[in-house]
Amino acid sequence: MAEKVKFTKMHGAGNDYIYVDTTRFPIDRPEELARRWSAPHTGIGSDGLVLIGRSATPEADFTMRIFNADGSEAMMCGNASRCVGKYVYERGLTDKTVVRLQTLSGVKTLQLKVVGGTVESVTVDMLVPRLTDERFYQPRPDLPEGTFVSMGNPHYVIFTDNVDAVEHEGPRLERHAAFPERCNIEFAAPLLSPKGEVGRALRTRVWERGSGITQACGTGACATAVAACLTGRAGRQSTIVMDGGTLHIEWSESDRSAEGRFYRKNHVYLTGPAAFVFDGEIEIS
Repeated sequence: MAEKVKFTKMHGAGNDYIYVDTTRFPIDRPEELARRWSAPHTGIGSDGLVLIGRSATPEADFTMRIFNADGSEAMMCGNASRCVGKYVYERGLTDKTVVRLQTLSGVKTLQLKVVGGTVESVTVDMLVPRLTDERFYQPRPDLPEGTFVSMGNPHYVIFTDNVDAVEHEGPRLERHAAFPERCNIEFAAPLLSPKGEVGRALRTRVWERGSGITQACGTGACATAVAACLTGRAGRQSTIVMDGGTLHIEWSESDRSAEGRFYRKNHVYLTGPAAFVFDGEIEIS
């Protein structure tokens, strides 16, 4: 009899993944399963596979591993992190409203807003952005003008009047020689306020390395907000409007407490929704 695994489909602003609690269902060959299960017609259909585990170290409560739709392993995903926070709380794996999550890009702190037992939103401490990183970015003169930001994974943000151009430019830029390990590509444009002024909202579309066009990208939203602040297109707080929904970003200017949350200087904070789609069971053949 073929082994069966129970999974949960979740999304954060339309960025959808397949989630498996590996404490109940250990997973071998995640690269292969991510490719097979993510397929839209012959599989479950998703942007990738997320494995949730218990942390073996006191620095974190849970672990998260992410595999893109092409089977490559990602270092971090802000949308997936929020979904993990909702999953572990509402599925009874923890009663904490502050959860520490171990990822390949470090331990991320999740602050859960819980109302009536339901996680309404999650704020993720995405840590301090890096603007140079030779591992991920080696500038070249033939690269279009943009801003490199590492949120634990590499992003290149291009401000343009035509954000839809990312659909055909993304594949080329992802594999540009400037990015030794490939790169996530964002095309972004400031949105006008009702008064016709440039506000703090930015329309952003993303090409994710290993997945292609996705409905949203949490680290990409953070990278866009940082790049907009650095180039004078936004302040320290901004709203990122992506295909699948809206995310709120703050690049904290100082240490402070607000609404029961603690903000650290120069850390980037990502806030947005997370939602269950459906539960299912699938065979591992």
